[in-house]
Amino acid sequence: MLIGVNAENRLQRGDSPIEVLIWMINQCIPVLKQASSLQDKQKKSLLPRHRHSEDQ
Repeated sequence: MLIGVNAENRLQRGDSPIEVLIWMINQCIPVLKQASSLQDKQKKSLLPRHRHSEDQ
């Protein structure tokens, strides 16, 4: 939500929509990577022990 508010502010300041879209994407990528990493860790913790050894 904060990214959207900041994007609106950037548009009002005169930044082009393409620049704002690129900025928004760059803001979201680290968040999505972190969420994906946490999801992978959660999935691995739910696997039975013998399957963990197969992953290594």
